Amino acid sequence: MIHTKIYNAKTLKTPKGTIIVEGPVSTQNLEHYDFHHDLTAFRPAPQQHQAIIEISRLPEARLIIARHEHMIVGYTTFLHPDPLERWSEGNMENLIELGAIEVIPEFRSCSVGKNMLQVAMMDDHMEDYITITTEYYWHWDLKRTGLNVWEYRNAMEKMMNAGGLEWMATDDPEICSHPANCLMVRIGKRVDQESVQRFDRLRFQNRFMY
Repeated sequence: MIHTKIYNAKTLKTPKGTIIVEGPVSTQNLEHYDFHHDLTAFRPAPQQHQAIIEISRLPEARLIIARHEHMIVGYTTFLHPDPLERWSEGNMENLIELGAIEVIPEFRSCSVGKNMLQVAMMDDHMEDYITITTEYYWHWDLKRTGLNVWEYRNAMEKMMNAGGLEWMATDDPEICSHPANCLMVRIGKRVDQESVQRFDRLRFQNRFMY
């Protein structure tokens, strides 16, 4: 499968300044922009900057960023599922995972995450993919936001809905380990029925639940 990508961008006016939401962003641009020191959800900011640069070199990868002038203040990644996850077991070229989404605290109340997902889905080639995200409560910034698990889950679900992703059931053990965890999915308009059935077999591997 040829992973064609079409660049899109939009301007987002916020009380804290104008944000440019754009992507898929090239490796060269990611190297050129500064990376905000508060983007530390997964690892220290310099290492996270290097990680998304490495991700951007993958053929299927799509990196959407939000930047304030020359500074990246948010990003989201789309790439094939991790080989250690069940979602990679079907070797589906048209299955892509929203692997990470992060926005600095200063801009979290400004719909930046929602706009990054909308820009990602402006690319018509996303209609050729099944897009998934796996949400686990232990990755959520409950302490800094002051939200409880269910408030954060509700906010996360609304944000994913903005990108067309909807809740789907699964028997994946990690997702089933806590009721707030969830699988969210967007099935592109041009995805064939055989691919949908293959994905359903990944969602439910316990034959008694299928």
